[in-house]
Amino acid sequence: MTIHLSDKKCVACEGGVPPLTSEQIRVYSSQVKDWKIAENKKSISKEFLFKNFKEALAFVNAVGKIAEEEGHHPDINLHGYKNVLITLSTHAIGGLSENDFIVAAKIHLI
Repeated sequence: MTIHLSDKKCVACEGGVPPLTSEQIRVYSSQVKDWKIAENKKSISKEFLFKNFKEALAFVNAVGKIAEEEGHHPDINLHGYKNVLITLSTHAIGGLSENDFIVAAKIHLI
């Protein structure tokens, strides 16, 4: 039985481990299909569109709650008053880790 990424918890990453391989990224990305993998494979991102600023801000706050609970923080760009770009990367290793995909999967559930 496969455990879905949204059921996992992030593990603190202080560096010293390699970023995910292309094959690992491919496997994890199958659980977060709408997220785009950067060409350099160092980040994943997704653009969310809302009806208005209030909905976009509520989403940003919900993402912030998940980030704090997981101890893994995305870059959040609220722009055009109702658009939110979320970008995930594990800066300590200079690339992607399982944590990035866990947070993406949890954001998907908002």
